[in-house]
This record gives sequence, C-alpha cells and structure tokens, in this order.
Amino acid sequence: MKGKAGIVVGLAVGYVLGSRAGRERYEQIKTQWLKVWNTPPVQKQLDNAKELAKTAALALPSTVWDGAVKVVKAATSSKGTPGQKLDAAIKTADKSADDVSAAAKKAGAAAKKSGEAVKDAAAEAVDGVQKAARDADGA
Repeated sequence: MKGKAGIVVGLAVGYVLGSRAGRERYEQIKTQWLKVWNTPPVQKQLDNAKELAKTAALALPSTVWDGAVKVVKAATSSKGTPGQKLDAAIKTADKSADDVSAAAKKAGAAAKKSGEAVKDAAAEAVDGVQKAARDADGA
C-alpha cells in the first residue's frame, strides 16, 4: 500500500511542478532536446549503433546454425556405437553452446560500446547547445 501512495504523491508533485513551469518551459526543454538529438555527432553514433546491431544480430543466428549442424553431424557419424555417437553429440553441443555464448557476449559488448559512444556524443552536443545558449544570452 505504501508503494501505491508514493506513486500517487509523486505524480501529484510532478503535476504541480509541471503546471508551475508551464507549457512555455516544456517547449523550451523540448526544443533544446531536439537540437541535441539532431546534431551530426549524435546522429552519426546512432547510425553506427544501428549498423553494429545489424551485424551482431546477423552473426548470432549463423553461429547457432553452425553449432546445430555440427551436433547433427556428430550424432549421425557412421563410426562408433550409439552411446559413442551420443557422447560425441553432447561434447559437440557443449562446444557449440560455448561458441554461441561467446558470440552473444561479443554482440553485447559491442552494443554497450556503441551505446556509450551515443551517450558521449549526446553529452558533447548538450555542452555545445548550452554554450550556444550562454553566448546568445550574453550577446
């Protein structure tokens, strides 16, 4: 019950403060945000992040497919008893799972790096917009 009351109080406080700031302040904040979002460094990093995500997304299914093919080949090899074939398939599946895990970690690390680059570009753009605003106020 306390959590719900906290949410209601938080919404009420946000509403009151937002009402006091008014529509004009909201539009100012929105305009500044759009200036930052549309800067070339931010857009460039977003494009890089999209490309990286595509590459990582395409690499992972091929790794899974290759692993599945290896497991099937190990299970259907003509050598050995059924138990030996099963052992080979299990061993190959373990190796394939490790390969998939490594590919997923690599994709995750690349996505994190890309996200950090977007965040850095946005921070740089915010600094530029703030400097421009200060310069305009001083002029």
